[in-house]
Amino acid sequence: MLIGQNICPIFVSRKIIEKMNNKVEYSYEEAVQQARDYFRGDELAATVWVSKYALKDSWGKIFENSPEQMHERIASELARIEAKYPNPLKKEDIMELLLDFKYVVPQGGPMTGVGNDLQIASLSNCFVIGHERPADSYGGIIRIDEEQVQLMKRRGGVGHDLSHIRPTGSPVLNSALTSTGIVPFMERYSNSTREVAQDGRRGALMLSLSIKHPDAERFIDAKTTQGKVTGANVSVKIDDEFMRAVVENRSYNQQFPIVGDEPMFKNTIDARTLWNKIIHNAWQSAEPGILFWDTIIRESIPDCYADLGFVTVSTNPCGEIPLCPYDSCRLMAINLYSYVENPFTKKAKFNKELFKEHVRKAMRLMDDIIDLELEKVHMILEKIGTDPEADDIRRVERQLWEKIARKALQGRRAGLGITAEGDMLAALGLRYGTPEALEFAVEIQKTLALEAYRSSVEMAAERGAFEMYDTERERNNPMIARIREAEPELYATMEKVGRRNVAMLTIAPTGTTSLMTQTTSGIEPVFMPVYKRRRKVNPSDKDVKVTFVDEVGDSWEEYNVFHHKFKTWLHINGYDFSKMSDDEIDEAVEKSPYHKATSNDIDWVSKVRMQGAIQKWVDHSISVTVNLPEDVDEELVAQVYLTAWQEGCKGVTVYRDGSRAGVLVKKDSGEKQGVLPNKRPESLEADVVRFKNGKEEWIAFVGLYNGIPYEIFTGKKEEDTLYIPPRVTKGRIIKVLEADGAKRYDFQYDDKYGYTNTIGGISRLFDEGFWNYAKLISGVLRNAMPITDVVNLVTSLRLDSETINTWKNGVARALYKYIPNGTKAKGGTVCPECGQESLQYQEGCLVCTSCGHSKCG
Repeated sequence: MLIGQNICPIFVSRKIIEKMNNKVEYSYEEAVQQARDYFRGDELAATVWVSKYALKDSWGKIFENSPEQMHERIASELARIEAKYPNPLKKEDIMELLLDFKYVVPQGGPMTGVGNDLQIASLSNCFVIGHERPADSYGGIIRIDEEQVQLMKRRGGVGHDLSHIRPTGSPVLNSALTSTGIVPFMERYSNSTREVAQDGRRGALMLSLSIKHPDAERFIDAKTTQGKVTGANVSVKIDDEFMRAVVENRSYNQQFPIVGDEPMFKNTIDARTLWNKIIHNAWQSAEPGILFWDTIIRESIPDCYADLGFVTVSTNPCGEIPLCPYDSCRLMAINLYSYVENPFTKKAKFNKELFKEHVRKAMRLMDDIIDLELEKVHMILEKIGTDPEADDIRRVERQLWEKIARKALQGRRAGLGITAEGDMLAALGLRYGTPEALEFAVEIQKTLALEAYRSSVEMAAERGAFEMYDTERERNNPMIARIREAEPELYATMEKVGRRNVAMLTIAPTGTTSLMTQTTSGIEPVFMPVYKRRRKVNPSDKDVKVTFVDEVGDSWEEYNVFHHKFKTWLHINGYDFSKMSDDEIDEAVEKSPYHKATSNDIDWVSKVRMQGAIQKWVDHSISVTVNLPEDVDEELVAQVYLTAWQEGCKGVTVYRDGSRAGVLVKKDSGEKQGVLPNKRPESLEADVVRFKNGKEEWIAFVGLYNGIPYEIFTGKKEEDTLYIPPRVTKGRIIKVLEADGAKRYDFQYDDKYGYTNTIGGISRLFDEGFWNYAKLISGVLRNAMPITDVVNLVTSLRLDSETINTWKNGVARALYKYIPNGTKAKGGTVCPECGQESLQYQEGCLVCTSCGHSKCG
């Protein structure tokens, strides 16, 4: 059972009920229709907005049918907070920034939660948790697990570090005698993440570990086993000493604890051997990510206050916000494209003065959202106080939110960033990746940083500095030094009055935000200016052009999808995209500023250098992925990581095209499964798969040849004829010849005492119709059709019997688990949540690798 943030509470406050009664409710279809008009026919933007951001209560009832209503809700709340302080922004000023997603876009939690009193959830996008003093014990480990779940149920992504857990084989003072190391706890935290539903998607988790930890290699390898740690991103924290050891090809010392002169455990390794392991796994499966930890700590302004509890320990799930334990962050993006006047013309110009004004206002709104978050935390604490559980059960959750509130108040951390970098550059006639584009991008980020800090200093004079502010503590920080050099007067004022926020800048991935702004995402270039998408069609329908028929006979129609701003370029340059042939589209792309400027076109060196240069003006970090062609070798991945370290990046992730497809699978299985034997072996290993169809208990026996499904027997479980202990998940299917020459199939399993038990004739225990169809499907399996196609074939069957239709749904459910992790969805691979072409199977469930959206809830 999923633990969901929107599960109806047993006790609902009278205030919430009254607010619900005073609101107009819309059906999903009504809201999508109105939002579609708002987004000028953009179906994906409309459905994502309604599903993710429209005002809802805990039952999923929808109370907004247009983003304009959402902006009205957000602006009203922000204006209410502004009115508490001198020189407040008026509601109409805030609406001007928010409307049409044109200039300032709150992201995720703030867009959903500001002004929503119908749900009790946090506004924070992300949290990091941990112990202020290392707690290397079961109690400490379980406490983190519980806190992680409590945060995820309130909509937050979570990160935490595992470096405090003792390595494998270390002595422990309990009945285990030695430690199991970190990998079992990675799996625990991963499973907890998968159990928490967040309104149509699973929670997001980052697990990190220091390269200095003796279990670093096990950590790096943990996700290479199918089905392991599927609910978490993993990143290894690499220090400068390790990188120098790699470059100089020498040894490196690991120890536990990772800090201290008297470790209880020491280990000397060859640095390059472990480095090659990291590179191989990243080349193969895009993980682990890399965090250059010394760079992060060296540049971190909050770590100037480490002794006051602000020591950075890990990052949020996407890596753009390094945080100390129990700190949190809220995100907001500025749409860079909207500051380009006369885009895609020779008169194109960036309105820097308007940009500066809006950055200062956006920073004020970010600070207002901190106040709104503190109000939300107060609501959460009130809810906990009225919960019916015993106080000792509620204590952990209450103390967690009290610590989060305290950290938010102490540092007032913010997360102001950008989106539409790629479109801004294209609109100005600059090709992403060129020296000219890099120089301009850095100048814009520098301007943003200086104006954001100027606004924070102005707020310190009006509202008060964050409570720990100390000029002397920060004097030698590199980020502060750059501000001092660029703006001496700003720094002098900051010395006198302080700063409102301890840190305030980031560049996050803006998947769904970019759908709303209809621009490129974050700092990234355009994915593709135009691409083809498929939709399943009925060949007999009118006005349908069947362009593709798949392996199971389904018909698909292909159509072109144009990037919104590429359509703007086409319009400005006199093209009618609705009438263009494929050849004409290709010619237009070559003439546009998007030519050779897509995510797969950009030279990796240019992208890494751009990240490193922009990072100098971002006090948190940047979430960016270096995309590489499928045919690159591991040495190139190593060069990307090494260059990123040398250029001053705080972290880096690579994605080699196709690297997630067909990897992380069982040995000798996967898409390249080869030919299976036509003659059935006398005995096959078998999995037992239990599931429910409605209220009925069903069971399946899946015969496996080298781990690949070869045959299936499934149907409704009858207690009197087919009892197998719940703990039994594996056994053998034996073909037995009977005296009259007939054959049957028996299932054998070993009980807990080691005795072999046999259930005779499983082929006859199920309905005869089930068995006939099972023989047909087993024949398809034996001809090595990929499991994805087998499942599609089974689900596409249209049978007259309701009983058989129920049965075939059970067959599909039983086979889903054998689809190799990383297999891309067929036909429509676009995520309905973030719009990226990144839907892949993970443990039989379609999951978006960009935003975490899951069709399994």
